[in-house]
Amino acid sequence: MINNTSHRSQILNRKPALCYKMGICLALMAWCPPGRAQANAPAPASAEEVRQLREVVQGLVTRVAELENELKLRQPAPATSAEKNPRDPIAEPAAAATIAASPAAVPAPSASLETTKEQIIPADRAILDYLHGATLNFALDEYYTYNFNNPVGRVNALRAYDVLSNNISLNQADMVFERAPDAGAGRPFGMRVDLQFGQATDTLQGNPANEPRPEIYRNIFQAYGTYVAPIGNGLTLDVGKWGSSIGIEGNYTKDQMNYSRAYWFDFLPFYHMGVRAACKVNDQLTLNYWLVNGTNQAEATNGFKDELFGFTVTPRKTITWNFNYYLGQEHPDRVAVAPNGPIPVQPGLSFATISPAPNGKLHIFDSYVSWQAKPKVTLALEGDYVIQREWATSSPGHSSAPSHTIGGGAYARYQFTPKMAIGGRAEYLSDRGGLFSGITQALKETTATFDYKFAEGFLMRYEWRRDFSNQPSFFTSTDGVLNKEQQTAAVGVIWWVGRKEGAW
Repeated sequence: MINNTSHRSQILNRKPALCYKMGICLALMAWCPPGRAQANAPAPASAEEVRQLREVVQGLVTRVAELENELKLRQPAPATSAEKNPRDPIAEPAAAATIAASPAAVPAPSASLETTKEQIIPADRAILDYLHGATLNFALDEYYTYNFNNPVGRVNALRAYDVLSNNISLNQADMVFERAPDAGAGRPFGMRVDLQFGQATDTLQGNPANEPRPEIYRNIFQAYGTYVAPIGNGLTLDVGKWGSSIGIEGNYTKDQMNYSRAYWFDFLPFYHMGVRAACKVNDQLTLNYWLVNGTNQAEATNGFKDELFGFTVTPRKTITWNFNYYLGQEHPDRVAVAPNGPIPVQPGLSFATISPAPNGKLHIFDSYVSWQAKPKVTLALEGDYVIQREWATSSPGHSSAPSHTIGGGAYARYQFTPKMAIGGRAEYLSDRGGLFSGITQALKETTATFDYKFAEGFLMRYEWRRDFSNQPSFFTSTDGVLNKEQQTAAVGVIWWVGRKEGAW
């Protein structure tokens, strides 16, 4: 290894002799011009060669002057022994020479770095291994909607998320942590947690008829752990709470074709708590099974466990078809009461039995398909049939007519440029028995949405929507007076950051 300090000291010590010799050479060159050459010398140089030679000499003179000035600046002022710094190699040439003569006395920089690496890498490697594949993501969704009915209380009827008119509203603020499993890399376990705040949390967790203690889970939209079992092509098991995949639309606005949500999103389940399994048969077929507490129930309201049977088919890369059959019993077998016993329990856990409890079943048949018809064109269809009874037909002394809804929606989206797109939705929901809206009616709506993405992670949506029915269902400016339609205009602003790719 070259000791740069010693080498530089040697050069500096040789500079006076070097300058002296260069000075003599320059003097001789100045005294002996080309015209005084010997008779037997070669022919005199041309004028151009003389000019070039003088430029070289002038450059050498300038460089010599610079070296002399540098040498003067580097020479230390005289100092007493008490003022000398024993660690200054310029103040103590002897010490510098000693260090140069014994390079082993000073650890090599590379050796020191290697030692530090060996000490730091084990701890850092554990952190890096843990964070590998993990993402922390944030989203912010805000909107302004104007309802041309000017409804009492500025409330948009039959809306899931955009519930307020003439109000700058925070729909939701989200934080999503995910560390997905990677069985191929020897990591079959994973987890995901979605925290959510804003108006949407009241839609998801706001119904005490479904959720006995909604305040406990209000801000936890999803929280589940995952295990990929080495069975066949992979059996994925999730345990916890997750957003329902019944229905084509989802929770995060950035992943939908429109800003507002369809009737069917508002009517079908939002979330479930339990266990779900996805068995990948091959690249085209996945079988799904759930065992859950109920629809929109982190805590069950009865002892019946709901089930889902379904499949996902991908016949081509551009086509995905989902089919779900859900069997449930949503009638509670208890009612909350004030604390009524000597044994203390947590707040909200005092109940009285409902006897006999309704035992009618809920059946949901849900199917939707999406097709990337062209690189810029996306089409989708959804069809749903829901039927529910309060009492089973075999219940002694009880009978009830079934209530059911049927309908679906059609979606289309055209991507003009990477920044601009337009989407449309047309929807129909026949609500016989008032399962969704409370009265028997035929609901319809059409929506047009224009997207402008200023940058990745920043999207603005402009939307026009018309809701209409064969029955008066929508609020007006007069209390107690309903209209058969409502029209709204909305602007939504969505931000998101994070390394999670694709739909959330």
